[in-house]
Amino acid sequence: MDRSSPENLILVTRDPTGIAHVTINRPKSLNSLTKPMMTDLARAFRSLDADESVRVVILCGAGRAFCSGVDLTAAEDVFKGDVKDAEADPVAQMERCRKPIVGAVNGFAVTAGFEIALACDVLVAAKGAKFIDSHARFGIFPSWGLSQKLSRIIGPSRAREVSLTTMPLTAEQAERWGLVNHLVDESELLKKAREVAEAILKNNQDLVLRYKSVINDGLKLDLGHALVLEKERAHEYYDGMTKEQFKKMQEFIGGRKKPPVSKL
Repeated sequence: MDRSSPENLILVTRDPTGIAHVTINRPKSLNSLTKPMMTDLARAFRSLDADESVRVVILCGAGRAFCSGVDLTAAEDVFKGDVKDAEADPVAQMERCRKPIVGAVNGFAVTAGFEIALACDVLVAAKGAKFIDSHARFGIFPSWGLSQKLSRIIGPSRAREVSLTTMPLTAEQAERWGLVNHLVDESELLKKAREVAEAILKNNQDLVLRYKSVINDGLKLDLGHALVLEKERAHEYYDGMTKEQFKKMQEFIGGRKKPPVSKL
């Protein structure tokens, strides 16, 4: 079943294949977020996380932009009191979502839009797209993770330059720095995002969820503790497997004549 926000500003569709699409749908305002849109986006990801028929989520923006940030005409209403409300926080709900999220970025991903992009697990970007952090320009303190996540992905010196100068980070540079996974022509953007999603669908769903979780949880720790976390979850996983599951694993491995060729 497809579900959308009452004004259709956040569109949610579900494919029978297990892929869900979430579209920020306010193109005339370059997909800037109002407070109700933020709540609806958070609700959408909470719903998709709970829907067992959904295995991968693709997030995109309608029109010429991915998301141009928060609608600053209602800045006080948005920023005061909502920072700690996880239920209405789309980034918090994206981070809690067990399903892999593939972001398809075109046009602009500005400030809050940049932070939403950073909450995706894999990023596909159209050539010419730009990531912009305008917090420092407008006197807005980051609260959706940009000050911490970006430096861990592209390095602290580069992150400081992006955030303190507010200069656009092109998709081309973002790919070279490891922020963007795939750079494609805009006409190929959703096709490539779907290719990534379909590649994920081919794998063991339970292991995909566990793998995403251990990667993301491990990133919050130093390497030593992260390796301990991996070991603990591996023991928990194998201890919970039945003889029948081990047998199926062996049959699956034995039936493969050669390793799969990645099309990514």
